[in-house]
Amino acid sequence: WSTWAVCAVIKLPQLAAVLAARSARGVSVGSLLLELAGFLVFLRYQIYYGYPLQTYLEYPIIIAQDVILLLFILRFSGNMKRALFYAVTFWGGWYMLTLRKWIIDLAMNLCTLISAASKLAQLRCLWQTKDSGQVSALTWSMSAYTCASKLWAT
Repeated sequence: WSTWAVCAVIKLPQLAAVLAARSARGVSVGSLLLELAGFLVFLRYQIYYGYPLQTYLEYPIIIAQDVILLLFILRFSGNMKRALFYAVTFWGGWYMLTLRKWIIDLAMNLCTLISAASKLAQLRCLWQTKDSGQVSALTWSMSAYTCASKLWAT
């Protein structure tokens, strides 16, 4: 229950930081896109194989928060034109994942790598800019908690 509760608000500190500053300085779009891709693959996999809703309920909530965060980042960085491209790409990917069973299985096997790449992309952004900008330590802490709780539960 605690994992679901944290996931329900996990991106809110990050969203609040970006909105308050009206800037996405220090937040990596690439990192967010990779994270979103990993979450979408995981959600699609769970639905495809008919897992019970309680095993993946937090993912639609996190995905919605990620999409909202992405839109604000694109708006504040002046790249709103890319939003349609990203939407079409993710929608197409959602469909293509289940064209063949091996595609969804392979994508799921790559989810850990995608998740790690997402975190590395954010760390790279922080290293390059030498400024944490609007990155929320609270969001990162909540993410670490949910990962640890999932590992413990499984």
